Amino acid sequence: MAEDRYRVELTASFLERLNAIEAFLTEADAAFAFDDLLAELRATVFPNLARFPRIGRRCLDNPPQSAEALAQLAALPAGAASALREYLHGDYLMLYTAMDATATVYLLSIRHHRQLSFDFARFWPGAGMPPSE
Repeated sequence: MAEDRYRVELTASFLERLNAIEAFLTEADAAFAFDDLLAELRATVFPNLARFPRIGRRCLDNPPQSAEALAQLAALPAGAASALREYLHGDYLMLYTAMDATATVYLLSIRHHRQLSFDFARFWPGAGMPPSE
């Protein structure tokens, strides 16, 4: 019996974050760490998500407490916030969503685990996000 596998797609925001990670590591004279990250994404993360698209925990299992974050989540399209999942691999936290209708996992962002948040407004332009002050 053949396994159903999801396609893993990298969004523009995910690629931008990878570029920022590469620049940071290169500046820190640790370009090898970026090569390691890319190898781990290809060898472990992408295959895991293709085979087990719900492997990550639901992003809102630990809902945000700040008024700003709650307002941003409320402004997302219906059902979007509950579809967000987090995948932790090494020092990196990835935000993604799995779409059953297209059997596709969309990687939305990647951050070092010590970074604070994701930029939800950029993932869903026109979601009516209030401007930052």
